Amino acid sequence: MSHLSLDFVSTIRADRSGLVDALSDADGLTTWAREHAAELGLDPGFTASGELREQVVRLRQAVRALFARAVTPEPPSRADAPELPGFEESLALVNAAALAAPTAAQLSWNGAPSLVVTPARGTDEPARLCGRLATAAVEFLAGPDRALLRTCRAPRCVLYFVKEHPRQEWCSTACGNRARAARHYREHKRRPASNAIDANLPL
Repeated sequence: MSHLSLDFVSTIRADRSGLVDALSDADGLTTWAREHAAELGLDPGFTASGELREQVVRLRQAVRALFARAVTPEPPSRADAPELPGFEESLALVNAAALAAPTAAQLSWNGAPSLVVTPARGTDEPARLCGRLATAAVEFLAGPDRALLRTCRAPRCVLYFVKEHPRQEWCSTACGNRARAARHYREHKRRPASNAIDANLPL
């Protein structure tokens, strides 16, 4: 299940070397935004500036703070919880960004009429980018999938995910395998030494 808002907060992830930030510089934002150009209402040749990258990262931290609040009482992502802005500040920033990109109602008629909301003419790309990201967060957090938002608890993983079936505990099969292996290792280490010795004695 793919959500623009989940993709946005997942630009912070972890690998064997530690945390990885896909938006660590303007080139990183340019690459990520071009991959999501259709969803963001951007031209395919969009290029980010350093100033815009700073705005987008501030917005991402605010959205991550709202995600951290949404999964309560579960713990938030371990990636940056201590550094996130406060809840009220984050809520205000996301709402302000959503207001910054004006939209226009358009009529689509593919077999039947339907309403399509598009960026209004004259909206610059930075406002459109931040506005669309903020709107995606608002739509996600106000929608039914918020109740299914979870923090992946697998070792090294720092991602949020939407629970797609009742028994799902991790964001991916790979994380599930890693978590089960870690659990098995912990249980093996806790086994009393006498049991291990007894297990090796001949019957």
